[in-house]
Amino acid sequence: MDTQAKTKKGSSAKLTIILLLLVLAIVIVPQVIKSGAEFGGADGEAEAAITEINPDYEPWFSSFFEPASGEIESLLFASQAALGAGIVGYYIGATRTKKKMKENQKEEK
Repeated sequence: MDTQAKTKKGSSAKLTIILLLLVLAIVIVPQVIKSGAEFGGADGEAEAAITEINPDYEPWFSSFFEPASGEIESLLFASQAALGAGIVGYYIGATRTKKKMKENQKEEK
């Protein structure tokens, strides 16, 4: 490995560590600042606002599937998020690999 590749790899590792620390800060800081707060979703807030504005409001339709409990609903939501993150991660990884393979082919010529 030449020094340029080592420098690039070292700066990449530093950037990764900095980004991971930033993600941890984004997750932890709100929990510390608002330790007793309840973190709810936007759906509940929207429903409360609509009911406050128009108490007689009736939704256009209802859900065709209602999970048995809040825990199951959270599990389904987390599974959907994990699947989406996996697809995005795969795409990014495949794209980067293709780019590196093209660069390596150009260097060999």
